[in-house]
Amino acid sequence: MIHRRAFLTFLAGSPLLAAFPQLASALQQGGLEQAAHALDVFDFEAAAQKLVPPAHWGYLMSGVDGEATLRANREGFDRYQLKTRRFIDVSKIDLSTTLFGGTYSSPIGLCPIGSAGAFHPDGEKAAAAAARTKNQLLMMSTQATFPIEDVIKARGGPIWYQLYTTGSIDVTRRLVKRAEAAGCPVVAVTIDTPNGRNTVTATRLAREDARQCAACHKDATGDRMNPRANILGNLGPKPMFAGIDTQGLTLTSPSLTWDFVKRLKDMTTMKVVLKGLESGEDAALAVQNGADGIIISNHGGRATETGRGTIECVAEVAAAVRRRIPILVDGGVRRGTDVFKALALGASAVGIGRPYIWGLAAHGQQGVERVLDILNNELRLAMIGCGATSVKEISATSLIDRRKA
Repeated sequence: MIHRRAFLTFLAGSPLLAAFPQLASALQQGGLEQAAHALDVFDFEAAAQKLVPPAHWGYLMSGVDGEATLRANREGFDRYQLKTRRFIDVSKIDLSTTLFGGTYSSPIGLCPIGSAGAFHPDGEKAAAAAARTKNQLLMMSTQATFPIEDVIKARGGPIWYQLYTTGSIDVTRRLVKRAEAAGCPVVAVTIDTPNGRNTVTATRLAREDARQCAACHKDATGDRMNPRANILGNLGPKPMFAGIDTQGLTLTSPSLTWDFVKRLKDMTTMKVVLKGLESGEDAALAVQNGADGIIISNHGGRATETGRGTIECVAEVAAAVRRRIPILVDGGVRRGTDVFKALALGASAVGIGRPYIWGLAAHGQQGVERVLDILNNELRLAMIGCGATSVKEISATSLIDRRKA
């Protein structure tokens, strides 16, 4: 089987196309010759799918079980309509957002996605460079392709560090201390995949991939149906685990309880954000146990198969938190109107994952920048239409809930 990226590259390099340089260039970019040509993030999805190997595409796009939650993340935004307002001075629109002392151009952040180097050689460094150019929040995964120091250098400033706790508190401490020493102000602890998941699509697409994946990792699927697939020694250590013996070490711990929040806060000066909460009950407990922030997330539909989209959790979590700590949300964000709806329901910011990886796969740093430009412009237009001149002015008065209308 000839891999699709290799096949497209072969076609682009063929002497038959020498007289058609524009066609050759388009083939190499998956049909999207320039990042600036993309009109929405879905243009990058189509281009990326033509370029990314099947196993890697499956890793990125898979949900769990029957993928009801993956679909719900996207479809949940349709529950809410926007209420337009007129005769308001919208000549100046301010998208700037402040989180834990950091000010960003907009409330759209780049979520942590492991192994970004599987989608572009520059991986997280290209995403960080785009975040630097656009002044956007970037969160880096424990499973990043590049060391945290390199990613921070590319960002030209602080980033948030996403923590997989592992099964060892000593290893956790080493990871946290390294992130702190590198200059990270926030650690976001992923808690939504404590002990495995069933990524069916990832497994199926991996079976279609004829490459010898052992050259870069021992488990091409990212699948954790097999309990042993949660062993770092099987997955292959990433740079954050340099100098750490990963044999038998789990990526996540199934034994964590709320006392872990205090233990983590005792070992670092970074703000502690919990990534993976979805209920009001857990949000209230997060505040009670000293968490500094919450990221509402179901791991992009890759955790528990609840059938509930994260956008549908925002109002419940916001009611429990009562503005005491910041709330972020990720999952299914594809339009600026999605961002607006999340903020109107009580979120302080949103995270995107797959869309910026699509841009990365198709056009590297420029692709990520274009994804951010598209979403920021769509958000700006939504704010104009609803009469909100700053992010702080976005409120639930601009929303109509179809279920209650």
